Amino acid sequence: MNAVTNQPATPVLVHATDAESLQDGATSLITLLADASATGGALTANRASFRKGSPGAPAHFHTKATETFLVLDGTMRILLDDEILTLGKGDFLTVPPTVPHAFAPAPGSEAEILVIFTPGLHRFDYYRLLERVHRGEATVQDIRDSSQKYDNHYVDSPLWSKALAER
Repeated sequence: MNAVTNQPATPVLVHATDAESLQDGATSLITLLADASATGGALTANRASFRKGSPGAPAHFHTKATETFLVLDGTMRILLDDEILTLGKGDFLTVPPTVPHAFAPAPGSEAEILVIFTPGLHRFDYYRLLERVHRGEATVQDIRDSSQKYDNHYVDSPLWSKALAER
């Protein structure tokens, strides 16, 4: 049984060739692996790929889930509350609920990360919204309006803004 939903746990297999990939910006790609609906609420997982110069994800926090990062390749910079960390291939970080964070590849680096939310959140439609904004089919205001629905709350971080400007 899944401890979160009391539903029978079933394996989830996603072949790379079957995973949905979304272009959420000119320099980043999100590959959807498993949403809460597929895992009985246990987790949500995606792979994010960033080219050099990608702005990554702005400062934000979640109220309901821990967000976990595993750097698969390259080097990432991650805002963690009021500190900026540099993570390399194989490094692992968990960010508990309500802790502000942001992430982008380190200057001059590309990066690929595995991102997991526990418990799972229904976030795939949020990523699809990001792609629609990138395509000009939705607005940044649509993202702001979805913050409660997708538990993605943006915050101002002068430290992160300064770090991005120094790229």
